[in-house]
Amino acid sequence: MQLKITRPICFFDLETTGINVAKDRIVEISILKVFPDGREEEFTERINPTVPIPAVTTAVHGISDADVADKPTFAERAKDVYDIIKDADLAGFNSNRFDIPLLVEELLRSGIDFDMKNRNAIDVQNIFHKMEQRTLVAAYKFYCGKDLTNAHSASADTWATYEVLKSQLDRYDELENDMKFLGDFSTRKKQADFAGFIGYDKDDVEIFTFGKHKGKKVEEVLDNEPGYFGWIQNADFPLYTKKVLTAIKLRKLNTKA
Repeated sequence: MQLKITRPICFFDLETTGINVAKDRIVEISILKVFPDGREEEFTERINPTVPIPAVTTAVHGISDADVADKPTFAERAKDVYDIIKDADLAGFNSNRFDIPLLVEELLRSGIDFDMKNRNAIDVQNIFHKMEQRTLVAAYKFYCGKDLTNAHSASADTWATYEVLKSQLDRYDELENDMKFLGDFSTRKKQADFAGFIGYDKDDVEIFTFGKHKGKKVEEVLDNEPGYFGWIQNADFPLYTKKVLTAIKLRKLNTKA
């Protein structure tokens, strides 16, 4: 089954220095851009993270400090990456929880004001887990009938994710070949900031999901405890979380005005 899309969709995968969205850096990125007319374009590049790659992480993806010593930094490639994804929906494997938040962090860190509003985020892992409860290697074998060689290579994982989604659409009649539907279906819990620090209540109002104000409405907390905003802005939270919080605060100020 081919994807029914009205605008491009970018399947992508990151290899990184670790799993901390706020602190870790990209060491390899692969993007497979699929166009409405069926064209497919791939962009894959290794990145110098400008920080050491831990040995335990190298053991997973096989990329060492020496492998990226002469590679461009993400800041040097940020505009190229943005130009590829700026008009597209995003898709990946565990992308809603990790790849998208970390990619957005790198873009913001590079001075590119990237926002996820008005674009769909399709997490193929979430669809897979809802349907079969397995891993990417098993998903590729189960849906595509092939063994995934070179797993944890960004390019191999990206192509496998793309093939798995098409096979999922072939297999499950209840899945609609529509990016908005797939984005909604593959989202476990609606979050305002991807990292999960700001969520929504039953009335679709932003609430904090952590700490002493867990479950409280963000606007009310900012009204009652103005210093909490400054604390989050100066603490080790993801840049996208800070961006979302700032937007909520500005929205509240504009409403008062």
